[in-house]
Amino acid sequence: MESKSGAVENETWMAIHKKPLSLRDLPSVRQLRAFVAVYQTGQVSAAARQLALTQPAVTVLLRELEDRLGVKLFDRSTRTLRRTEAAVEAIGHAERVLAELQALGAGMAELAGARRGRVRIAATSTVAQTLLPPLMRRFAAEHPGVRVELADVAPTEFVETLLADRADFGIGTLEAPVPGLQEQVFQQDCLAAVALESPAFPARRPITWKQLAALPLVTVKTGYGVRRRIDAAAAAAGVQLQFAHEVSLLTTAVALAASGLGVAVVPSSLASHGGAPLVARKLTRPAVERNTAVVRKVERSLSPAAQAFVALVLSS
Repeated sequence: MESKSGAVENETWMAIHKKPLSLRDLPSVRQLRAFVAVYQTGQVSAAARQLALTQPAVTVLLRELEDRLGVKLFDRSTRTLRRTEAAVEAIGHAERVLAELQALGAGMAELAGARRGRVRIAATSTVAQTLLPPLMRRFAAEHPGVRVELADVAPTEFVETLLADRADFGIGTLEAPVPGLQEQVFQQDCLAAVALESPAFPARRPITWKQLAALPLVTVKTGYGVRRRIDAAAAAAGVQLQFAHEVSLLTTAVALAASGLGVAVVPSSLASHGGAPLVARKLTRPAVERNTAVVRKVERSLSPAAQAFVALVLSS
């Protein structure tokens, strides 16, 4: 029958060994590297050469490790070094720890160098069809290990997608400042009247909103970002516009203009996406700017891969 004092000692021992180890109880990386080198080479001198350390430094690291673990790892004599049973049991753990640390370092280096990772981009369908394809192709050539995920959203969903963290950043236009979002403009554009060249629609001349009011127009539906600016400009000019066709996408408006179905009112940069020799005439009185920007949350940090894509966009 176990004595009372023996039971107390046993409980004390169990309590000590159940106590979680602190960082001070754990081996250091330098100690583990010294142990593995000595174990593999069988000599302190050889391990010292492998680690580019002095023999006394390796000996100190081994002694510190043994003190920290509470076991002898090697039996030393004048000329020999024999592994103990504890060393045989410990070597697998030490090698796995060092391998995991090396894998961690290599993995983080790949992420830091944008050689691996993921980039999530939100963009309206028009931007996704026009601006992004060449940028994505170039980025894929420069960063083949990075996966790019594109969320092409409706203009009304663009801000919500960014605020909900469903994308790392967006490429598009904020029609008004949004609390929590910041933008870096990389393309300055203006609204233009776009159509096939004809005597009634000559090239290289600006056109006023009053002149535009006499033409059949093709533009996006009420409620979309650029439509708000069109309606505001028409109101400022005191004119009533004639809408022949109202569509969901700016690219569709350009395609209809290229088929001779009206004059599209779109950012001038879209004139080259109609599949026909379209003419873009800047709208004046008033002139309406529409800039394209990289948009992201103020407090959100970008991964190295996302930073690399943003840098590509801003330099384009």
